[in-house]
Amino acid sequence: MTDIASANPAILAARQHSRYLNNLFMRHPHLIDTTIASLEQVFTRQAMLDQLAQEPIETEEQLSQQLRNLRQAVMARLISREISGRSDLNEVVTTTSDLAEVALSHALQFLSQATERIGQPIGEDSGTVQELIIVGMGKLGGRELNVSSDIDLIFVYPEDGETNGTKRISNHEYFAQIGKKLIRIIGDTTADGFVFRVDMRLRPFGDSGPLVTSFAALENYLLTQGREWERYAWIKGRALSGDAAGLMSLVTPFIYRKYLDYGAYHSMRELHSQIRREVARKDRFENVKLGPGGIREIEFIGQVFQLIRGGRTKALQQRPTQVILNELEQQGTLPVDIVNQLQAAYVFLRNVEHRIMYLDDAQTQMLPTQSDDQARLALSMGFDNWAQFKATLDMHRAQVTAQFEQIFALPEHSALNASNTETHIDQYLDEDTSQLSALGFAKPLEIQRRLNALHDSSKYRQMPDRCRQRLDAILPSLITISAQVSNPDITLTRLLDLLEAIGRRESYLALLAEHPQALKRLASLYSASPWVSEYLTRHPILLDELLDSRLLHQAPDWGKLGEQLRQDIGQLKDDTEAKMDCLRHFQHTQIFRLVSQDLADLLPLETLSDHLSDLADLILSVAIEEVWREMPNKHLETPQFAIIGYGKLGGKELGYASDLDLVFLYEDEHPNAGEIYARFAKRVVNWLTSMTSAGQLYDIDLRLRPNGTSGLLVSSIDAFEQYQRNSAWVWEHQALTRARYCAGDVAIGQKFTLIRNAVICLERDIDSLKAEVKKMREKILETHPASAVDVKHLRGGIVDIEFIMQFLILAYSATIPALTANLGNIALLDTAAQHGLISSHAAEHARIAYRALRRLQHINRLNGTPLTPDMIAPLENDLQSVQATWQNLFG
Repeated sequence: MTDIASANPAILAARQHSRYLNNLFMRHPHLIDTTIASLEQVFTRQAMLDQLAQEPIETEEQLSQQLRNLRQAVMARLISREISGRSDLNEVVTTTSDLAEVALSHALQFLSQATERIGQPIGEDSGTVQELIIVGMGKLGGRELNVSSDIDLIFVYPEDGETNGTKRISNHEYFAQIGKKLIRIIGDTTADGFVFRVDMRLRPFGDSGPLVTSFAALENYLLTQGREWERYAWIKGRALSGDAAGLMSLVTPFIYRKYLDYGAYHSMRELHSQIRREVARKDRFENVKLGPGGIREIEFIGQVFQLIRGGRTKALQQRPTQVILNELEQQGTLPVDIVNQLQAAYVFLRNVEHRIMYLDDAQTQMLPTQSDDQARLALSMGFDNWAQFKATLDMHRAQVTAQFEQIFALPEHSALNASNTETHIDQYLDEDTSQLSALGFAKPLEIQRRLNALHDSSKYRQMPDRCRQRLDAILPSLITISAQVSNPDITLTRLLDLLEAIGRRESYLALLAEHPQALKRLASLYSASPWVSEYLTRHPILLDELLDSRLLHQAPDWGKLGEQLRQDIGQLKDDTEAKMDCLRHFQHTQIFRLVSQDLADLLPLETLSDHLSDLADLILSVAIEEVWREMPNKHLETPQFAIIGYGKLGGKELGYASDLDLVFLYEDEHPNAGEIYARFAKRVVNWLTSMTSAGQLYDIDLRLRPNGTSGLLVSSIDAFEQYQRNSAWVWEHQALTRARYCAGDVAIGQKFTLIRNAVICLERDIDSLKAEVKKMREKILETHPASAVDVKHLRGGIVDIEFIMQFLILAYSATIPALTANLGNIALLDTAAQHGLISSHAAEHARIAYRALRRLQHINRLNGTPLTPDMIAPLENDLQSVQATWQNLFG
């Protein structure tokens, strides 16, 4: 060791901070020179493997020494780099995690060498050699390992069986022997210290359980014995060797529920309370990990959302805490400013944690009490003194605590104590209805009967205890909130239908119990619209949308939403059913957000229809992509196939429950193209119309294709053009005026648009066209008479206006190409007036009537309000004007 080496500023600073490093250098002076020589380089995984390769070993004792030498080299460089400002948190946790993984892998490889006496472990089912799966839990699983942390491990092997040596032993015994040796080699403290302390208490049955577990035993344990805190622990579980995919296929369903698991709040709250009690009992408030505002609380914030949403959102099944926080911000679950605070606090607290551990290589997160150690810690964190450091630390911890308590606070009404809630519920269930009357219910006796019917029902009696307790905790608040809307009896009745539908799903009940603000939004929606209440009751997974009013009232960005949808579906690999459900959840969510904005009068009807049409286009596009991806024996990477929308979809006038009028086109020279795309189209229709556990997407109507129901399911673009030019009826050309490309191959869409415009612009005999349009209108009147309250079919109503516009388009587009633009009837009426086809006065009345009638039609569907002559009466002049225009055009 040279004087220059001993005087190196980085080494001096590191030795002054770390007594452990100082003692290490005193015992092994050569480490100073090697550390200085490599100070500017990260200690990579490859560098660790290279060092191990330089030292051949033959015995377990040599292996033990070799791994301790490696740890000393890594720690010397890591401490020197961090204290001198050359590294950051990411380098520290990555290097430490690499060290643990390399050490475990190297030791396992040495210990698993086959001998003639014992042989290799053979699976009794597969007949193949079995390998020990070392599962890293906690921070090792998340690759966030502390410099002086223990490592939480679980040992698993796939199959029971026997070894194939001269002395046969069971696979369980074989792997138990390896496990014991591995723990000793990695964890025992020798004259050169340890590699990592090893903790095996997270294995099934803890300290009292077997050291190693087969897949079958692990699966049985998780199904029958697995507890809530073990779900939390397994979030970070990661196989470091062996059959990782096989292990995760067993564990993932245990961790992540298919539905939104709001029961996780209660479980995590209980676990945190246990930790807080332990902290108080052992006076560990100054523990930067477990104390208030500490690292564990940041981890809990991320992990509670992982448990709640991870079953549906694969991106939340990642392990690192910082990655999860970023993902929660990306998804809008946590605001960006809160995530920034938590990220800053996490980095600060983890850096403090490491510098505490550097002092003596001790497994502690307690702030030092000695003034000289406090000064060391403050200086290493970039502060002049302890007071400055402590002020910043307290600020970070206060911010973490505030956010933690906001997320995990018990809701105001949540007397989850069953006896209290039952007493309160009884006030509404006894014979006295005065309390319901005082709240404003018009028919309190009927409400009381309904409440008693719910309480006395077999459904209620068969609910799990926790579900009954949660339901009883919710009901009093639901009754009070329902009384505050304009139609309390109807609202509460609809809400009770919802509770009956979700009564056995504790997660949904937990959501409502945990979020009182969701109850108010729920009551408001159920009061406003029977359609919405039926929709939510049918799709209760949408209750999650009630939690964030920002999302409910945010204008959709279909490009960004499409990217997110494709990303979510892409993570589902080859699981067709899961992809179909994902598509349905997405569509239901977007419709619910739009209807919430609609009820809040935030969307004009035309804008709403545009959004619903854009949503349908996106669903169709993704369905084409995914169905083609699953097509066997594909002859092309991308299908030469497009979907054309007709009717309301084609005119971008889609409503909430509109079906989709579709035509399928292709342009492909393959000799079997027609057969290929017919099969493909059937699969697409199946994706769109099948009723899965998540519901249905759309009803599909294919009758507008060439030759109708007797025609081929798909048409080549050339055949479509020939049909439109030579064989189509006038009513089919009328339908073509409201047709547009929606999804699939853009080039085919462009060709369709050219064909559409060319066909619309054909020279036509005006008198003959008038006769055909008039004849079609009369045919419709035979099946749908013109009722005074039927806004679609009444004279001067929606159909009359659409037929007028379709006639004008077909009659005059040859000389007025502007009429071919698919802009919607309101804009096209203006175009017709500008070119003198109808008077501006007539166009204005038609626009007013069309917009108002569509709005009444929409309100009728949404609110369930029957239309009356009084509602139509204000439009009398407009309707008469439309009828006059009809007479002028058709006689």
